[in-house]
Amino acid sequence: TNTDPESNGIFQQWLQEERNKNKITGSCPVDRRTALIDYFREQAEIMIATEAAAEGVNLQFCSMVINYDLPWNPQRVEQRIGRCHRYGQKHDVVVVNFVNTRNEADKRVLELLSEKFNLFNGVFGASDDVLGSIESGIDFEKRILNIYQSCRSPQEIQQAFEQLQKELEEDIAARMDSTHQLLLEHFDEDIHDLLKIQLDQAKQRLDKVGRLFWLLTRHVLYGAAQFNDDKHDFVLERTPGQSIEAGHYQLIRKGLAEEEIAAQHLYRLTHPLGEYVLDTAKALDTPVSNIRFDISNHPAKISVIEALKGQSGWLSLDLLTVETFQREEHLIFTAQLDDGRSLDQETCEKLFSCHTASMPEMLGMEPPSTLTDNAERQCQAAISRILEANNRFFQAEREKLEKWADDKILAAEQDLQDTKARIRGLKRESRQAETVEQQHDIQKQIRDLERLQRCQRQQIFEAEDEIIEKRDQLIEALEQRMNQHTQTDRLFTIRWSVV
Repeated sequence: TNTDPESNGIFQQWLQEERNKNKITGSCPVDRRTALIDYFREQAEIMIATEAAAEGVNLQFCSMVINYDLPWNPQRVEQRIGRCHRYGQKHDVVVVNFVNTRNEADKRVLELLSEKFNLFNGVFGASDDVLGSIESGIDFEKRILNIYQSCRSPQEIQQAFEQLQKELEEDIAARMDSTHQLLLEHFDEDIHDLLKIQLDQAKQRLDKVGRLFWLLTRHVLYGAAQFNDDKHDFVLERTPGQSIEAGHYQLIRKGLAEEEIAAQHLYRLTHPLGEYVLDTAKALDTPVSNIRFDISNHPAKISVIEALKGQSGWLSLDLLTVETFQREEHLIFTAQLDDGRSLDQETCEKLFSCHTASMPEMLGMEPPSTLTDNAERQCQAAISRILEANNRFFQAEREKLEKWADDKILAAEQDLQDTKARIRGLKRESRQAETVEQQHDIQKQIRDLERLQRCQRQQIFEAEDEIIEKRDQLIEALEQRMNQHTQTDRLFTIRWSVV
């Protein structure tokens, strides 16, 4: 219930420790739960919890989950494990399941969850494949409940579970096969990035930034290195500078196991060679050129680019830099077809996911004036969006400051009022005291409270000074925003077509 004497003591201690750290929400149930979780993380070794601990809390610091009672709904089991086994967990999470071995139905439920749903095996658990393939966890839970209610003998239980298991195996296999086929045949490559088809493929597949960085490296180091696209490694034979060593380089990527790393150097964006590749690429000359994008031989489906097959137009890319209270950089694509229609930012980005059908050809012609006009409008629209977002941010910060200031002053004034009330009460008691000893004790208490009262008055002044300081910081940030500076640099312009 979280309201036993020990829990209350932990909660009160937490309130004292966190009173000046802005961690207290004001909601007693939320704060109480946070206090107990903090105590569990810092001091205790075991937390006993109801199903409420399976919803929304972060127990990533913990590395063991004990299911005292195993839910019939596999999604609820997955939720429990997910409190500890979250992305970023640095330790193996051990899951211990208690089961009544004298109850045949309980044993069969554990068997289904473990063997058929693979709920406790592997790194990813069941949520990748199986849980999304059954009709729903609630339907499954109803089927289990029906077995518990209707079957009496071990033979009846055994037969019912065998029937359920057979149905599940057929249903899961059919749904997974059809789902995989649909993903491969009909979904864009963006969906392939989001959904794992197979674990091995997911480990090998680079994320978007990694793919672009790999292609850029191949271009800049062409002729100076031997590349292996399957393992994303290369041998640098000619070094571009003294601070860069020749040798075997392995591109860092998700899922790269230590035993796979045989290279002398781990290659990443911040490696000296990676920084050289980026700086060299940004300095390359980009004259107006004709580029033919090949969607016909692209390994994955990109619907918006397939719709452009056989069409052509112009495209430019600008780097927009906006400096207010911080520096922001945005890449602004502007593109149009020969019939005058415009392409959106997403379509422009996806164009560059395709390989080219031939080497780019330099053009001796300038783009139409409409492309330049559209680019200017795009940049102005982006600047307006940035400034509007900044304005919303400042409005929110102002409101937070005002609420915080009100709470700060109100709390200090309330403490002062409480102290004054206690002093008035003691003075009444003093007038009614019958002995000298009572009078002496009461006067000592009044003296201590009057000292506290002076301190509390001082705290109000300090709180007001702190509020003024925070408000000055906000005004300074607003002044910086008023002195905004924008700059637009044209990175390249191309004549494009899709084949």
